[in-house]
Amino acid sequence: MDKLKECFNNAIKDENKGKKHKGLLKVEVNEESAKDYIKKAKKNLELCDTLKIMGLDYKIPEEWFYTLYYCALAILSKFGVESRSQKCTALFIRYIKDNNIINYDDEFINRITVHSDKEEKSDVDKREDARYSPSIKIEEVKQNYNNMTGMCKKAISQAEEIIYSTKKYEVSKDLIGSSL
Repeated sequence: MDKLKECFNNAIKDENKGKKHKGLLKVEVNEESAKDYIKKAKKNLELCDTLKIMGLDYKIPEEWFYTLYYCALAILSKFGVESRSQKCTALFIRYIKDNNIINYDDEFINRITVHSDKEEKSDVDKREDARYSPSIKIEEVKQNYNNMTGMCKKAISQAEEIIYSTKKYEVSKDLIGSSL
């Protein structure tokens, strides 16, 4: 929870200094933005089919990652949280999931989590490996295509349940106490 608090506190400090923050900022709930992120996630997933047809396997892991990331940003919008940090986004989603505020699969959170340790791999690493390798066609992408596409569809569905819910979500004052 300390790292998450730091995400909010650092964002406020940056904003107060006239800088673009690199954390999480409490803003107004924006349900339209949340819905737009879901639309973007769906379009991203459609793009994967086009990239597959074109034989551009190296682009697909990036699109899978961003499909999941847009789902997370949709959820943040429903909570009235702006993010400019992948790490902080994953920390916030993990916090609200682990505190039973939302129902969202761990797999989706794990796949957008940025790890510092070399041994820990996530989709962030797979995206970078595919992006920066010299390969255009990647066998692992072909093998995992149906599984990853299905998983992204499930993430979109769960994110939609959250953002289309009539439930009002609030960010705990414990997280943003000094930044209100």
